Amino acid sequence: MLNAGDTAWVLASAALVMLMTPGLAFFYGGMVRVKSVLNMLMMNFICLAIVAVLWTLYGFTMSFGDDAFSGLLGNFSHAGMADTWGQLVGFATAATDTTPEIPWPGGDGIPMLVFAMFQLMFAIITPALISGAIADRAKFWGWALFVVVWVTIVYFPVAHWVFAFDGFMSPDAAGGWIANKLKALDFAGGTAVHINAGAAGLALALVLGKRRGWPRETGRPHNVPFVLLGAGLLWFGWYGFNAGSALSAGDLAGVAFTNTTVATAAAVLGWLIVEQLRFGKPTTLGAASGAIAGLVAITPAAGFVTPLGSIAIGVIAGAVCALAVSLKYKLGFDDSLDVVGVHLVGGLVGTLLIGFFGTTSVNSLGADGLFYGGGFTQLGKQAAAAGAVLVYSFVLTFIIGGIIKVAGGFRVSKEDEVSGIDEAQHAESAYDFVGGSIGGHSGSSPAPLPTKDGAALEGSKA
Repeated sequence: MLNAGDTAWVLASAALVMLMTPGLAFFYGGMVRVKSVLNMLMMNFICLAIVAVLWTLYGFTMSFGDDAFSGLLGNFSHAGMADTWGQLVGFATAATDTTPEIPWPGGDGIPMLVFAMFQLMFAIITPALISGAIADRAKFWGWALFVVVWVTIVYFPVAHWVFAFDGFMSPDAAGGWIANKLKALDFAGGTAVHINAGAAGLALALVLGKRRGWPRETGRPHNVPFVLLGAGLLWFGWYGFNAGSALSAGDLAGVAFTNTTVATAAAVLGWLIVEQLRFGKPTTLGAASGAIAGLVAITPAAGFVTPLGSIAIGVIAGAVCALAVSLKYKLGFDDSLDVVGVHLVGGLVGTLLIGFFGTTSVNSLGADGLFYGGGFTQLGKQAAAAGAVLVYSFVLTFIIGGIIKVAGGFRVSKEDEVSGIDEAQHAESAYDFVGGSIGGHSGSSPAPLPTKDGAALEGSKA
C-alpha cells in the first residue's frame, strides 16, 4: 500500500535537492570573474532544462529499468515514463538473513513517479558540478551539447550501477552491479555523483586547457557573499539529498540528517584549521569550501556511520580537501573552481572511510568497517567501486570533450575570454554600474585612473 508519510517526505526531499542546483550556481558564480558570472550561472541553470527532458525520454529507464546488460544498464520499458503512474516502488518485505541484498526494508511503497522525480534532481546537479572545472573559458552551446552526451553515456549507466537495487522497482526486477554484485555502499551518491563529476571535471580541465594567463593570473572571486549564500543553500538542500535517500520518514532519515549536520560542521573546522596553519588566517571562502567538502564526504556514508564517525569523516575531509586544492598548481591542470580538490577528493574520502567507520549498529543493512571488527573486506569493495566509476567517467569524458573541442564547439576564442564571456556568449552583463566599473575593474576595460592631483576621473567610482 502507498505510504503517505514516506511519499510526502520524498517529494519534499526532491524539492530540496532541486534547490541545490541554483545554490550551486551562486556558489560557483561568486567565485568567477565579474565578466563571466552570467555564463557560470547559465551553465548550471541549463542542466535543469536539458536533463529533465532527457530523463523523461530515456534517462529514468536507462537508470532504473529492469537490468538488461549484466548490471550495466537498465532496459527501455519506461521510456517516455511509460508505465510509471499508478505504480508503487519499494521493498515488499523486510530484509532477512536469506535476502541480505535488500538495502532498506519496509512493507509499504511510494509512487514510482515520486521516486523518479527525486532521482531526477541527482541527475541534474551531477553535470552542473562539472561546470566549475572549466569556468571562464567554455562556449555555452558546446557545454549544453556536452551535458546531453555526458548524462546519456556516463551518468545514466553509472546511476544504474550504484542506485538500482534488485527488487525495488518490482519484486523480480534486477539492478546494477555495484549495488547488487559488488555490494559496495553508497547511501546518496559519493560514487555516482561526486567521484563521477570530479573525474569528469579533471578530464575536461585537461581537454580545454588552461585559462589565459593561468596560473600567473588566477582571478579573484568577484562576490564572496554569493559564495557563502550558495554554500548555505547547498547545505540546506543537502538534507533532502542525504536524508531523503532513506526513502522513508523514519529513523534512518534522522540518522542521515544528523550525520549530514555534524560532518559538515566538522569539515568547516578542519578546513579553517589547515588555512590558519598554512596561511595564518581563516577565510570566508575556506569556510564555504569546507562545508561543501564535508557534505560531499558524508554523502556516501550518511546512513552507515555513527554521529561520532561522521565528525571524524568531516574533519578528515575538510583537512584533506583544503590541502588537495593546491595540487592543481603542482600538477599543472587548471581546475578553475576546485571541482577535483573538493568533489573528487571528498567523494573518495567519504567512500573509502565507510570501510573504516561503517557499522551495522546504525544500519543492519550496511557493513562493519575496520574499526568495528569488519576487517578490510568492505574497504576493498569501496575502493573497487570508486575506482571503477572514476576510470569510466574520466575516460569517457575525455573522449566526449575532445570530440566537441576538435569540432570547434567548446572553447571560446582568446578575444572573447579576455573581453568577457558574458557579452560574447549571452549579450548581457551581470552588473550595470556608472562608467561600467565594479571594484575598480570592469568586464571589458580597466577603470579610469585618477588624475595627478588625486581627483578621480569621471566614471571611476562604482
